[in-house]
This record gives sequence, C-alpha cells and structure tokens, in this order.
Amino acid sequence: MGGLFFILIVLPISLLLLIIAGITNKKIYAQLVLYFWLFLITISILAEITRPLFTKKVLEKSDFYGEYIIDRSYFPGKQANWQYNNFRFEIKENDSIYFYVTDNKIILKTYKGKFSTKKTFTSERPKFKMQTPNHHILTTNPTVYREIWDFYLVFNSPKFKNMYFRKGKWKTID
Repeated sequence: MGGLFFILIVLPISLLLLIIAGITNKKIYAQLVLYFWLFLITISILAEITRPLFTKKVLEKSDFYGEYIIDRSYFPGKQANWQYNNFRFEIKENDSIYFYVTDNKIILKTYKGKFSTKKTFTSERPKFKMQTPNHHILTTNPTVYREIWDFYLVFNSPKFKNMYFRKGKWKTID
C-alpha cells in the first residue's frame, strides 16, 4: 500500500511541481518539493527508530526458560491468590518442564515433562510433552500472548478455565 501511494501520488505530484517550477521560473514550487521530501525522509527515519518501541516481542525458545507464577493482576482476589499459592512451574535449559503443586512454599507434587517449541509464525510457541499421570492444567499447550517487552502464557484448565502465568519468582503474599 505504501509503495503504491508513493508511485501513484507522491512521485507524480513532485514531478508536476518541478515542471511548474521550470515553466514559471518560480522557486516556491521547487522549494515545496524539497520541503515535502525532507518531511517524508524525516518521518521515515523516525518511524524506523521508534519501531522497536511499538512492535510486539518476537519470542525464541530461550525466552521461555525460567520460573512462572500465576499472574494475580488479571483477576485479583481469593481465587487468584489460591492459584498463586498452589501452582507454579519452571522451564529449564535442559528442555525440561517441572510443574509444581504447592502449599505456599512447600512443593507437594511435581509433574515432569519435556519442553520444545514450534515456529508457527514469527514467534515460537511452547509445546509440552508431559509424563503420565498428568495434571489437568497441562492437558493442552498454553496460548502465548505477546506484549511489547514481555509475554504471558494462558492455560485452559478443564477445572479452572483460563489460568494466567507470567515469568517471576514466587514470594509469600499477605
């Protein structure tokens, strides 16, 4: 779309103004073209410089390594606090996932599995192959929601519906 606009509108108008400047010997038309092109070039440079500030993060496999906790900011309250204190997981660099069922600090049960990614579009998506028996939260792979600087994972649990996990260290809550 931008190239078509440039070829069909910007170039013909610029050429027309330069022809008018040559015929009428008025510098104002040539100056108009010069200022317009300076404006276009400046806007293009600024757009390229600021693009990283507005583009969603492109995820690679290494971005997924780390510890994950329930993101209590989506639906704050008792249920989110309970989930926070009872579930968390870790993806290690040896491509393992350890899903923990906890009672606050105490790990009650650990579910283990293998971690890999699949590149479907520009970003990679996580895939888990859990050992059996498996926990209901991990029956499907998570959906990844990318943000400009970060991302979060949403698991669709048959019992709890959507569960939002974000990278972070587990800490005791009040």
